[in-house]
Amino acid sequence: MGLRARAAVAAGNLTAAVSRASGMGAGSIIGGRVSLALDPHLLTRLTAGRGVVVVTGTNGKTTTAALIAAALGTAGRVASNTGGSNMLDGLVAALTRDRQAPHAVLEVDELHVPQVLDSVDPAVLVLLNLTRDQLDRVGEVAHLITTLRTALVRRPGCLVVANPDDPAVVAAVPDGARVVWVATGSSWEHDTVVCPRCAQVLTRSDGDWWCGCGLRRPVPDWRFDESGFTGPGGAHGPLVVALPGLFNRANATVALAVADAFGVSLGRSTTAVAAVVQVSGRYRQVRHRGHDVRLLLVKNPAGATEMLGVLAGGTSELVLVVNGREADGRDLSWVWDVPFEQLAGRRVTVAGERASDVAVRLGHAGVPHRVVHDPWAALAGLTEPTVDVLANYTAFRDLVRGLDRAR
Repeated sequence: MGLRARAAVAAGNLTAAVSRASGMGAGSIIGGRVSLALDPHLLTRLTAGRGVVVVTGTNGKTTTAALIAAALGTAGRVASNTGGSNMLDGLVAALTRDRQAPHAVLEVDELHVPQVLDSVDPAVLVLLNLTRDQLDRVGEVAHLITTLRTALVRRPGCLVVANPDDPAVVAAVPDGARVVWVATGSSWEHDTVVCPRCAQVLTRSDGDWWCGCGLRRPVPDWRFDESGFTGPGGAHGPLVVALPGLFNRANATVALAVADAFGVSLGRSTTAVAAVVQVSGRYRQVRHRGHDVRLLLVKNPAGATEMLGVLAGGTSELVLVVNGREADGRDLSWVWDVPFEQLAGRRVTVAGERASDVAVRLGHAGVPHRVVHDPWAALAGLTEPTVDVLANYTAFRDLVRGLDRAR
């Protein structure tokens, strides 16, 4: 690494340290931003010679990246942006923290994947799913499909680990690409009613899907069920996942497939994946003022629908906390696509800056609720011993920090 790059790394690390010491934040974003300003090609230099995995998609990036890092970590050190800073400055900050790690697992915001693929020569790109998310910031799914497909054409040597159950993902993978298909299933099909390539209505049956234009679900190389995972050549084994929900069993299967591509034995990777109990505060359970509080993140209709599946059958009191800042996406029309009717019978409180928007939706869903705009006042007014808190991005971040300070 040349003098300019070393100076950029040093300046970024110093800036990050000052940010942390002054209590302004974790420092990863500002530190990475300073480093990139001093050396715009630093991301390329920091990933050279490493086995890099890029993880992207609308939902599950952070958790899947953490599971992959755990599995790959059995073969050596792994640099990863585990805090969720998934734009270029966050990637640089993560890579500068451990410049000797032979592997890097990088969660990347789907909007920034083309830029990252042009800067990094990843061994593997993981493409999980593509659904509506923060329409005012991300845009329509069709645009993402086009940009990802174009970017992957420029990286023909990259192995793509992709989800055959999402037609948008399949449409984003270029013809002739090296692909490992991992069946993850999905309860959200609203964004792919029609074919993403020709706009004809897709036919679906028993988990399969196809279109008259020829686009259809590829045969998966990996899949999972209640008995465990099945991989290429009939490899089969138990799949123990501490994180809740079928989608996390799917994320774990993706992690096994990626680790297998790097030559990690299934025995080592399954053990490592089973040991992951929370990711950046998600699924974490904390004790707060006499309540057991479980923290869950929701950001868009697909993710929220999957999370309601996790809550199904439970009786815990529920707090929905929704903000509408730039990082959340100011367009909250997505709450109208979430099947909140499933919450009937639960004790529900809505909080956050956009609590009134959510309350209107719950009213139409026939779900009785109370509105307490201040999330901390909402938590203070709870009566049940166990509580689930569903929060969107900035609300979740603020709650995690506040609960940590309160302990």
